[in-house]
Amino acid sequence: MDKLKFSVAMSVYKNDNPEYVQTALDSIIKQTCVPDEIVLVADGPIPDALREVIEHTRKRFPQLRPLYQEKNAGLGEALRIAVENARYDYIARMDSDDISLPERFEKQMKCFREDPSLSIVGGMITEFVDTPDNITGRRLLPLTDAKIKKFMRSRCGVNHVTVIFKKSELLRVGNYQPFYHQEDYYLWARMIKGGCVFRNIPDVVVNVRAGRDQYARRGGIKYMKSQIKMFHFMYKEGVITLPRLLYNYAVRSAVQFLMPNVLRTWIYQHFLRKK
Repeated sequence: MDKLKFSVAMSVYKNDNPEYVQTALDSIIKQTCVPDEIVLVADGPIPDALREVIEHTRKRFPQLRPLYQEKNAGLGEALRIAVENARYDYIARMDSDDISLPERFEKQMKCFREDPSLSIVGGMITEFVDTPDNITGRRLLPLTDAKIKKFMRSRCGVNHVTVIFKKSELLRVGNYQPFYHQEDYYLWARMIKGGCVFRNIPDVVVNVRAGRDQYARRGGIKYMKSQIKMFHFMYKEGVITLPRLLYNYAVRSAVQFLMPNVLRTWIYQHFLRKK
């Protein structure tokens, strides 16, 4: 069977670490199934060191297509631009500081070859601090379409940094759109509403660079308001019921706003992540 051509969508901005970006790019171009292009959106002005990493990599991998933007518009807008400019219908997401395992794309693209009805395929992640071998946790999720959509009623059922999706399906539901810290969840909710078919593979496919304060950042009134807005949208569109809406409001208010950072971090590490 002929190889399915696919793009990779990435975004960088001024505060990204050039060394981490280089490691992320290297993990893409050294895959057992190499992408046909990398669409890299520079979200606003970037320092020379970061631009040098991009241009140096483009010399080694001419399929890298940087799109330099004049103004910073945020992740949702940057990914919208990447998707619209991708040349192929299959698009893999990649963050600028994570590491894709060597067989990631080979395993995920095999799913699309075997089941053309799929709209999106994700996988599992490990999380590390400081060095890639210092694994601090892993996020394991449901595998089947029905179980993923059930999980989505309260939490993201796919790891955003791992997904490969069909461009045509994303455009059909409105593509990425700005939504404070919820760009991915907002997209998944619209894909569920649109009848898209989800799958996760059981393999770990991305090693995610986790900051020591990452769980503390998932708090505060602005974050909580964004999640409340997200769940209200899901209820309005019929993705969740009223009892589930009220349950989500209660739980998220407790975890994101009322709970101290130390306790929130402990809950994420001991209940929402696997060792």
